[in-house]
Amino acid sequence: MKFHDDIMRIVRENTFFRQEIVTGLHSQVVVMSIPAGGEIGMEVHEVDQTLLFVEGAGEAILDDEKKSIVAGHLVFVPAGTKHNFVNTGSGDMKLITVYAPPEHQPGTIHKTKAEADAAEGH
Repeated sequence: MKFHDDIMRIVRENTFFRQEIVTGLHSQVVVMSIPAGGEIGMEVHEVDQTLLFVEGAGEAILDDEKKSIVAGHLVFVPAGTKHNFVNTGSGDMKLITVYAPPEHQPGTIHKTKAEADAAEGH
């Protein structure tokens, strides 16, 4: 599937915890919105994940090492790395994430973290 659109507008307007934007054979683009005080949740993927933070502030935790993140930061999470991202700001933390290879089914929308957890069997 080909895609050409204003990704910054899409990520800023997104209010869902997770929304798949486009999926190819070898990678996938997803936008996320993490509410103040919220988090993605500690997880490990069998795929590489690249995250670009567009709005907000938070903390990246990779293999128990914590670092601050703000808009403009990019974090690369190699497959097999235990990781979490926590919103420590006062507003929503908006980000774009690329999974390679794809991690979620095309068309995936999780309105909340609870909905995502239920869909993933957590």
